[in-house]
Amino acid sequence: MKYEGTLHKRVKRLLEQVVEMAELIGLLVIGIGTALAMGHLIWKMADSGSVTLTDLLLMFLYLEVFAMVGQYLKAGQLPVRFPLYIAMVSIARDLILRAGANTELHLIASAVAIVLIALGVLLIRYGQTRYPSDAREHQDEAAR
Repeated sequence: MKYEGTLHKRVKRLLEQVVEMAELIGLLVIGIGTALAMGHLIWKMADSGSVTLTDLLLMFLYLEVFAMVGQYLKAGQLPVRFPLYIAMVSIARDLILRAGANTELHLIASAVAIVLIALGVLLIRYGQTRYPSDAREHQDEAAR
């Protein structure tokens, strides 16, 4: 019976290591892909000799992806705010890219979407400051 518990723990530890390695490989692929995309954008801007607002917003999106990867590597978890920031910038970039083709309904829908996402970020931040999670409590639960 004792052997089965030990085997269970060893298999669980092995599976956790496999998942952790897969996460690291995924982060590496995301980081390299983002770096290549940003390098391509910089090359394109240098080649054309001009920088547009959409180029800057796209670079900002790339930086947010780098920040997400960095945060995940540092803390081992990803705050939900980062993808929300990326979503807001993506909607703004879409509005700018399709400036001449936007209908009134599309403009209103995009503005409402940005406001709702911003409210979501505010709610999350409020919840984090008003009801902070105790890091030690989470570590104790993970150790069980």
